[in-house]
Amino acid sequence: MRASIRRSINNSYEAVAEDGRNYTLRIKGKLLKTEKWEYNPIAVGDVVDFIPHSENEGLIMKRCERKSQFTRFLNKVSLNQTVVANMDQAVIITSVRTPAFHPRFVDRAISALRGANVIIAVNKADLGISDEERKELDVYKTLGYDVVTVSAKDGNVSELLPLLHGKITVFIGQSGVGKSSLVNLITGAEQRIGEVSSKYNRGKHTTNHAIWIDKDDMGIIDTPGIREILPPFEDLRELRDSFVELRDTGCRYSDCLHDGESGCTVPSLIKKGEIDEGRYEGYLSLLYDLKAVEERIIRNRW
Repeated sequence: MRASIRRSINNSYEAVAEDGRNYTLRIKGKLLKTEKWEYNPIAVGDVVDFIPHSENEGLIMKRCERKSQFTRFLNKVSLNQTVVANMDQAVIITSVRTPAFHPRFVDRAISALRGANVIIAVNKADLGISDEERKELDVYKTLGYDVVTVSAKDGNVSELLPLLHGKITVFIGQSGVGKSSLVNLITGAEQRIGEVSSKYNRGKHTTNHAIWIDKDDMGIIDTPGIREILPPFEDLRELRDSFVELRDTGCRYSDCLHDGESGCTVPSLIKKGEIDEGRYEGYLSLLYDLKAVEERIIRNRW
């Protein structure tokens, strides 16, 4: 039998089967064939094959192939953690104040996504958006991303809501940006809401695991607030290609990582204003972070 995972807590998985029944599932033998460098075998949104052994319990035998995922690298254990899988799209929530708008966080969140469309939602728009913030947001619009403004405080999600119908959507954001408040507003759920630390102007974690919430024809997945993101450890070209403007640059070599290689065209494209310098610097920061991870892993092998 096949099922979709809706919640994952301590190696126990709440799932909805093909016949609409709810099951609590565990992995048979606590082992499951997974990808290299993978921390967790099952994530919310995964589709699994399982064998029921009671009316509401079963054993997972296989994880089906993922069509999309949101995956980050965990430095502490040197493994990739998939937070959500098989979503159609991701809404990256940011805010204009408390915490301040942080475009490099947006870039990092995008770099951790594979196979999903991206929507950027600016919360707390009732506080006003500065000219500098609008300029930063225009960069994403130019790159083809949907950018919408919302206000959980005012109950205004009119720009975002039409984009959610008929889709499975994961909400991603830093702690304190109002992510769970927006999820509650849209779904009528009661996800815990935190406050922003006045000392550090950043949020306190409230949601502690991903959870799938159904509302009408929408599937909304709320995720824990994230302070830092490092994209998954894999082929570095995957990181490069997560920056859409760095995919087809006409460089001399197709495997160019745009880090000073001979024949790289990126510096000239920056001078022409065709590539945003801030985004490129953010890309290089991520590239160097992953190269450092690669060096550490190779060193530890020996």
